[in-house]
Amino acid sequence: MYKACIYCQRKLGDNEAVENFPVGRRIAFDQEKGRLWVVCERCRRWNLSPLDQRWEAIEECERQFHDTNHRFSTDNIGLARLPEGLELVRIGRPQRREFAAWRYGKQFLRRRVRTLVETGVKVAAVGVGAVFGVYIFGIFAASQDKVIARVRNGGGDSLKVTLKDAHKAKLIETADTEDGWTLELQYREKERNWGILGRFGKGKAKTTHLDGATAIRAAGRILPKVNAFGGSNSQVHNAVQLIEEARSPKRLFKMSAAAKGEERLSTVFFVDATRLVKMDATTRLALEMASHEEVERRAFEGELAELEEAWREAEEIAAIADSLLLPDSVDDWIRRQKKKLLASS
Repeated sequence: MYKACIYCQRKLGDNEAVENFPVGRRIAFDQEKGRLWVVCERCRRWNLSPLDQRWEAIEECERQFHDTNHRFSTDNIGLARLPEGLELVRIGRPQRREFAAWRYGKQFLRRRVRTLVETGVKVAAVGVGAVFGVYIFGIFAASQDKVIARVRNGGGDSLKVTLKDAHKAKLIETADTEDGWTLELQYREKERNWGILGRFGKGKAKTTHLDGATAIRAAGRILPKVNAFGGSNSQVHNAVQLIEEARSPKRLFKMSAAAKGEERLSTVFFVDATRLVKMDATTRLALEMASHEEVERRAFEGELAELEEAWREAEEIAAIADSLLLPDSVDDWIRRQKKKLLASS
């Protein structure tokens, strides 16, 4: 059972209320679809649970949700706080926009507040005076040079992406790939570290092109940093509309790669509209949301090797590797479990 957030690697905490799933301080569950998430308290992102750990836990969450008096519910989504302090989010049949507002709204708002505070601190530091000018410049330079994501290429190699690299990532329309687009990404082959002879750098940036599911996973890793200012509820709703119009994450990425076409002339310089950071905020938020949901879709449909990889990076262990090797009869077993859950509700 995992205990760290897939995205920010912080501990998810624990609870004593759900005996079959003692992880997390906020748990979201969808009994009808058989899905269970742990919501990270720090980054607010939803971590999909391993398939074999969720069935009894969902049934227990459903029972405790109805047993508590401290709950608020609409026809589609409910929120309950148990006496132990655990929060339960019950997903019914929400419209996509309502579900997105619950899932991403607080995450994006918290990200915006944190970025504004950090920016304010840096700006205030600049005002201290020219005496500390070199030091302040060093702070900004160090933040740009920090590794903010570790992604895998098609061969399984770990690529270290700094904030500076993430801001140069591009979606490129191409006829050479099955999906019609690629993600151009700069990366470093090693981390910055301290050695006996001094500090060793990451080396020069290299460029790679990713496509398909590999590119979507990589985009899901770097987009939270590119979308540092998060988004408002209206932007979340508009982003969901883009996802619905595209009908699939791959088509959304292809549309975004094709929409930019040419560079446009600014009053000072050319702006490369293929870069993720130069796309409008609504499009970037839609791409981030779609990339996360695509990984979950693949995990739920049995392509759990990707989910295992994410657990490894978060936990640095392979404790759940065996649980991801599902037998051919898994579909029948899932259906039986769903019928059992629905019959008990």
